[in-house]
Amino acid sequence: MIKSEIKENSPVLIGILGAGQLAKMLALEAYKLGMNVATIDGSANTPAGDMTSNEFVNGWNDEGELDSFIEKADIITLENEFIDPKILAYIERSKVVYPSSKTISLIQDKFIQKNTFKNAGINVPNYAEINSIEDAKSFGKKFGFPFLLKARKFSYDGYGNYTVKNEEDAEKGFLHFNPDNSGERPLYAEQFVNFKKELAVMVVRSSKNEVLTYPCVETIQKNHICHEVIAPAEIEAKYQKQAQELAVKCVEAIDGVGVFGIEMFIDEDNKILVNEIAPRPHNSGHYTIEACYTSQYENGLRAILGLPLGSTEMVNNYAVMINLLGEREGSGVPSNVLDLLKRNKVKLHLYNKKSSRVGRKMGHITLIGNDLEEIRKEANLAFESLIW
Repeated sequence: MIKSEIKENSPVLIGILGAGQLAKMLALEAYKLGMNVATIDGSANTPAGDMTSNEFVNGWNDEGELDSFIEKADIITLENEFIDPKILAYIERSKVVYPSSKTISLIQDKFIQKNTFKNAGINVPNYAEINSIEDAKSFGKKFGFPFLLKARKFSYDGYGNYTVKNEEDAEKGFLHFNPDNSGERPLYAEQFVNFKKELAVMVVRSSKNEVLTYPCVETIQKNHICHEVIAPAEIEAKYQKQAQELAVKCVEAIDGVGVFGIEMFIDEDNKILVNEIAPRPHNSGHYTIEACYTSQYENGLRAILGLPLGSTEMVNNYAVMINLLGEREGSGVPSNVLDLLKRNKVKLHLYNKKSSRVGRKMGHITLIGNDLEEIRKEANLAFESLIW
């Protein structure tokens, strides 16, 4: 393996592919540890790019820009899973990248991801490759309606999902993704799960194979986007443990190094099924910044550098995180945060996105404490007080 040229007694420079809010929170932890950061993205004025003089704004598809970025960085990581594994393999010729091109190639295409997990003996919902309208109809006949028709690549926060309620919907769904009925956009179908709760577990696995899990949390969705996270999830301890063990198995199945978010369901029979994995810091782990001894971002850095991992235990009994989503088109700055800031135990994170659009992730708030009902009520009052 190519070794990163990290010089003794000199600051480490972390290269981040992407420069959004996850890169920003990763960079904040890097700076606390005395490290420097370089970012590469397709535009300037990004949340993380604004924080560093090592900002590359022409994107990783520009070979000259990518080469300059690679030369600058000691070791490279990413904030999203949509980068072509071939680009990661190109970087690996000279620098270490975590997660690796192999890892991303196993999960970027979600049909391949499902196959990878199923072959590792991990419980997943029933699924099938869909290449035609007839394939979609056949899936419904076999596994029942409703089911989900999903794009195999480049889908997140519900983008790339279509709920199929009947045979007519099967045709509409296929044509939604492939208007010319060509099948050029690869799809797969997934059986609808009657779940009691949606769960998530953050796993951190280091380049020296040290593995730790964060508590299993409940994620509450609105319009297919995570709205609220409750840590830990209110499920029996044995199911908490099962979810954590399953999450570790997922990361090991893809030989993942770094920090990973694994989304799951617990169904009406208390069976836990894996939905999908994110090879990066995850929305369901934002709460760890205030609620855990070591945040997902700091541990993500420790993991890729082969440093000892920090404690993932919570400092209080509970935490609640609520996403702040754009409610209008226009400025990315809220009109008024004073009423929220008066609630002085609430932690506010704004991402410095220059423009807002409906549903865009603009920030989040977190509250920690020992009485879940109390902090959940306070967090929701704070959320409602913010004026966009």
